[in-house]
Amino acid sequence: MYKPKFASEQVDALCDAFVAIESRDNAYRLLEDLCTILEVQAMAQRLAVARLLRGGATYAEIVKETGASTATISRVNRCLNYGAEGYTQTLEKLEKREGRQDG
Repeated sequence: MYKPKFASEQVDALCDAFVAIESRDNAYRLLEDLCTILEVQAMAQRLAVARLLRGGATYAEIVKETGASTATISRVNRCLNYGAEGYTQTLEKLEKREGRQDG
């Protein structure tokens, strides 16, 4: 089992809350209660950057499409290459789900 440096009982409970989310509507509700609008938008932007990086987009293309700074793109890229594989695992699951819906 993966154990991050910041693990605690409270963070475990937060992760359990994310796992328990059963719909996009419920995810929106939890995010709205937990985070500021800017925090949610920043997380969404990072996920979009990760998706584009995995797709082979250049930094310039990503800046144009997402408005992310090159520092943000670099950080996401570092996570994709050397991080805990959270982006990779999540995006692979989303890609499989999208493939099933398209096919």
